[in-house]
Amino acid sequence: MLYPLTFETIFKDKIWGGQKINTILEKDFSPLPNCGETWEVSDVEGNVSIVAEGALKGKSLHELVEQYKGELVGEHVYNAYGNRFPLLVKFIDANDDLSIQVHPDDKLAAERKSGFGKTEMWYIMQADEGAKLNSGFNREVTKDEYVKAVADNTIQDLLNIETAQPGDVFFLPAGRVHYIGKGLLLAEIQQTSDTTYRIYDFDRVDATTGQKRELHTDLAVDAINYKHYNDYKTQYDKKINESVNAVTSDYFVTNVLNFNQEVEHDYTHIDSFVILICVAGALTIEAPGGYSVSLKMGQCALIPASVDTVTLVPDGDMTVLETYVP
Repeated sequence: MLYPLTFETIFKDKIWGGQKINTILEKDFSPLPNCGETWEVSDVEGNVSIVAEGALKGKSLHELVEQYKGELVGEHVYNAYGNRFPLLVKFIDANDDLSIQVHPDDKLAAERKSGFGKTEMWYIMQADEGAKLNSGFNREVTKDEYVKAVADNTIQDLLNIETAQPGDVFFLPAGRVHYIGKGLLLAEIQQTSDTTYRIYDFDRVDATTGQKRELHTDLAVDAINYKHYNDYKTQYDKKINESVNAVTSDYFVTNVLNFNQEVEHDYTHIDSFVILICVAGALTIEAPGGYSVSLKMGQCALIPASVDTVTLVPDGDMTVLETYVP
């Protein structure tokens, strides 16, 4: 019988990483000097999550999808994605600005034989005062204008910059230029892809190699959506003891749950797994068969599609992201 699954954390050392993974999320990433990302649920080749507890401990997520198929991910999801688990969940600590970058959509990624495209979303968990991020352009931009701005190092003049606060949500469809700014700790939900086209890296030099990181300016040109949008921040109602939808896309639905009382969630209408991501506070997830798993800020659980109901028992105030494939 399948049960709520937790996985061993995969730690990623990054040139822009800091210490919040340890100091705020209380994850020990030694011996890495800095940790920029943790991958919590992943089926990216070479970085596949391993079950941490229970009868399936030691099994990889990829093995489980191959073995349990629709029972784990949902029949609809398995028919669409086969043995590749479709979502990747991360926590990101930006101790410095990340590179200005863009991701391809499914069509372009397929043409370039790089797997899935990469549509993603961010939920801001903690923000230093004045912390900012980039999502999209600040006006309509032509391809020629963009190419010139990259060439003469004025690309930052074209970017839409947002001040970010805890609880803010930003949805980033493939093709949207973006970067996470210094001072932000966030949860990221994305398609299973590690394809990133780096446009500008603020002329940083890697301390180990003494070299600037590789840019992918030519690859980025045809991946970018050059349109301008009026509102880049995702608007949602911040309610207590209600499940509030924040993002609905072709690739994932994400609801925000701010709760301080016990609640039962019925997933019989969802032909998909559900990932519960604790972004504030703590809770216990109780499932049929006497299974339970405790989560605190910075931890996730995968609820298999065969588990129809779970009870969420908060320890005081807690916030959870609930994400699944529509």
